[in-house]
Amino acid sequence: MQGEQPLEDTVVKVFRNAKVVKGGRRFSFSALVVVGDRNGTVGIGYGKANEVPPAVEKAIKDAKKNLQQIPVVGQTIPHEVIGRCRATQITMLPASPGTGVIAGSSARAVLEYAGVRNVLTKINGSRSAKNVVKAVMDGLGKLRDQETIESARGVDVEVVKKW
Repeated sequence: MQGEQPLEDTVVKVFRNAKVVKGGRRFSFSALVVVGDRNGTVGIGYGKANEVPPAVEKAIKDAKKNLQQIPVVGQTIPHEVIGRCRATQITMLPASPGTGVIAGSSARAVLEYAGVRNVLTKINGSRSAKNVVKAVMDGLGKLRDQETIESARGVDVEVVKKW
């Protein structure tokens, strides 16, 4: 899967958790990370530890285990798709060249590391970073390119472009 280009990673968010004990507060950390080659391969990971750097390392290791191939047509997604995770729903629309990634920071990280450069998004419901990232991955997992659909149906599919 990771042949030509090396994987890049970015930390989407670091979460801090406090446990109150006799001597005061004891903190633990968790990290949400996106890993991708900016060419159709992307994965997300989540790691927990008592300090931030080990949590990030665990998250990167987890993300590399969960890599997915995403069909990218040109620099955008092949068709409109809705991704869901719990109370979060994200709609992703293909966009014409030059539009850019119109998305919030969590969704932007996943889409950019997947290699999508032109896309419009709209989040409905919860905007929690964890749920948004999972919803984007759900939506990207539902994408199908033209060749896949043609081979599955056994017919030629005509592509209609709106721009």
